[in-house]
Amino acid sequence: MARPEHGTSWILWPFVALWRLIAMIVEFTGRIVAVVLGAVLMIVGVIVSLTVIGAVVGIPLASWGC
Repeated sequence: MARPEHGTSWILWPFVALWRLIAMIVEFTGRIVAVVLGAVLMIVGVIVSLTVIGAVVGIPLASWGC
C-alpha cells in the first residue's frame, strides 16, 4: 500500500522556500554577530587586563568573550 507524502503543497512551495531563505539569512547573521561580539569582548578584556588595576575587570571580560 502506497503511503502519501505529507509535504508542502505545490502552491505554497514558493512561500516555504522564501521563509527558509529568510530564516537561513537571519541565522547566519546572528552567528556572525555572536562571533564579532565575542572577539571584541576578548580583545577589550585582554587590553584592560594589561594594567594591574584593570585586571579585576579585564580577566572576567575576556572570559565572557570565549
